[in-house]
Amino acid sequence: MRMRFAALAALTVLAALGLGCGPEPSKSGESAAQQKPEAGQHPVGEAAPHLDASVRPGSYEDWCVEHEVPETLCTRCNPELAAAFKATGDWCPAHGVPESQCRQCNPDLKITRPPKPEGQ
Repeated sequence: MRMRFAALAALTVLAALGLGCGPEPSKSGESAAQQKPEAGQHPVGEAAPHLDASVRPGSYEDWCVEHEVPETLCTRCNPELAAAFKATGDWCPAHGVPESQCRQCNPDLKITRPPKPEGQ
């Protein structure tokens, strides 16, 4: 009986994960994967095209123009980062961003891009 319950629970979880987890089609009928990002943007969950392995976190190049936060800390572009913010209690559940980046809850919050290095 216990084994049957465990198997049923596992199947239920797998079915729930499989239903409705595909990309949402846009109004034009394209899936999110088929849609091209607008200029200055990049697909959610993918590294920004300008951000390569040589970019130092906290540098001028480490910047998400779309969301105005460091790219290496942008949870909207890199959703896998959210767990780390949540684990440290730095999360705004109402707006789905780190509290330290939530401009709706903290309208006076200023997150500034580091200066561009001289000679560049």
